[in-house]
Amino acid sequence: MSAVAYPGTTPETALSIAALNNATKDVLEGAFEPLWVKGEVSKLTAHSNGHWYFTLKDARAQLSCVVWSRDIPRIPAKPDDGMSVTAFGQLSMYPARGQVQFMVTKMEAEGEGLWRKAFEATRASLEKDGLLDPSRKRALPRYPRRVAMVTSLDGAALHDVRSVLARRDPTVELIAVGATVQGESAPASIVAALDRLVRWHDADPANYVDTVIVGRGGGSREDLWCFNDERVARAIAACPIPTISAVGHEVDVTIADLVADLRAATPSAAAEAAVPVLDEVRADVAALGANMRDAVTAIMRDATSSVRQLSRVLALRAERSVERRRARVQELAARVDGLSPLSTLARGYAVARQRNGGALPSATGFRPGMEFDLQFRDGIITARAEAIALRETAASTGTSV
Repeated sequence: MSAVAYPGTTPETALSIAALNNATKDVLEGAFEPLWVKGEVSKLTAHSNGHWYFTLKDARAQLSCVVWSRDIPRIPAKPDDGMSVTAFGQLSMYPARGQVQFMVTKMEAEGEGLWRKAFEATRASLEKDGLLDPSRKRALPRYPRRVAMVTSLDGAALHDVRSVLARRDPTVELIAVGATVQGESAPASIVAALDRLVRWHDADPANYVDTVIVGRGGGSREDLWCFNDERVARAIAACPIPTISAVGHEVDVTIADLVADLRAATPSAAAEAAVPVLDEVRADVAALGANMRDAVTAIMRDATSSVRQLSRVLALRAERSVERRRARVQELAARVDGLSPLSTLARGYAVARQRNGGALPSATGFRPGMEFDLQFRDGIITARAEAIALRETAASTGTSV
């Protein structure tokens, strides 16, 4: 019985390079499960085809690595040369070159290196466009009728918000807008949910929403990372409805928190910030009504007192005015009386008048034999002029009656 000839054991069964490399690739991938390795990034190149090529090295060895373009979104930011990282991936071989390489699908820097770098890059981009300016933040409506929440419909966050609203003010309507809030598809899902809400809000005045909460409960850094996505941040900033960001627990701060009109530590805290307690509102309204009644009463009391005081002042001024006018009239009456012919007659004088009533103020108006009347205080006497003596002559005449 002849020995079995395996591929490559004889010149006749020699393998092609491609076959050997492909076999090596299969062996490597079968022998090693996906794993984490640690090293320093060196010579990172972002190729025009979208892939990243770099080397991971330590003090004694190095390993060629690649991040395919489809896996890049899973990595927070592009690492810098010299950065110490841990990378998760699959050991394989690139058959065309016979080169062993490590296909990376996840990467983390020591501490928060990559996460912090991605966070600061997004923050800088938004700050450049003025989206982090505190002056653009809007006040929340004080007494909302309808609140919307963009979150997972199956998550605890929605349940918490619903419970808080029911306790504080059951008359406020809650609109739930479903979105994926974790994983690679989350940023696009949140953006689409916000767009859907805004279009519904704008379609009909009856759909008016006062406040929108965007968020989810706590989780790992990776779970919450979609709220650091620039697309999500810009969608929140562009929302025409006042927004509250409620992501994670109190210690977590995301880019969404920075662009929203208000940051709440938790979804429950967001609900409390959005809606006042109905009983407190009613008490405030009652107190306001009482204050208004008291104010109106005080105004009426002060006005009545002012009117009475003004009435007294006007009466006194009128009385003084009448007294002044009466004194003036009396003064004028006295002067008129002093100039009156009757007053002269009352002092013992008489007034000569023609028989037809005309006055005879001068001796030149008389003729001898002329009849005239002498008017006294208490009567009239008919007289006749016998002789006339003018002041210019020295003659002295008498007048007989």
